[in-house]
Amino acid sequence: MLEIPCRHAMACLRSGGGALPSFLCRWAAHRAPSPGIGLRSWDRWAGGAGLLLAGLLSLSSILAPAPALAIPRLDLKPYPAPAPGERRWVIQLSGLLPPSQDLALSTNPADWRVELIAGRTLELDCNQVMFSGRMRSQPVAGTQLRVVQISQVSPLASTRMACPPGEPKRRAFVPMGGKPFVVPYDVSRPIVLYAPKDLELRWRLWKAERRQWPAREF
Repeated sequence: MLEIPCRHAMACLRSGGGALPSFLCRWAAHRAPSPGIGLRSWDRWAGGAGLLLAGLLSLSSILAPAPALAIPRLDLKPYPAPAPGERRWVIQLSGLLPPSQDLALSTNPADWRVELIAGRTLELDCNQVMFSGRMRSQPVAGTQLRVVQISQVSPLASTRMACPPGEPKRRAFVPMGGKPFVVPYDVSRPIVLYAPKDLELRWRLWKAERRQWPAREF
């Protein structure tokens, strides 16, 4: 195998003589100029190939997945531990936002809200089951943080209809009754909620329309 100087080995990516990966050096050595090819022609060929490879490497670095810097590290140290009989639920929102399929909706997270939905997963028949509770935001002592607390949860209530014979029961999520509870979409800190142990937490995203509609004066 013919040894070629660095300037012929794909022009070393025009990096001032930097080292090439071994597989490129081997390939370049196999492509060494034959006696019938002038050294100047080889230089032009190797230099052009080097520039092409450098461009491909630059493109691959651009297309490579970026680290998820938009998702902050979850830090729960400032938040109190759940009290006896409670569970702490945490929602860490992502700053890596997928493109919206609906062009009428705003892509600005400042226009978004997160609805918190507390409830129970129960075995149900044909009757309607309901319960209520209170969800409120409160500050964390000694900080500028806020948490959500669920309290005053009522016992389950149900209608008393006679279900059709043989109708199978089903498991379903029963949300706590009351007005929707929404908080801003904020990726800088988690949403932390404390609830009785028999409750679970779900959430969904509210997105506003881009268009603002004028009101009418009467």
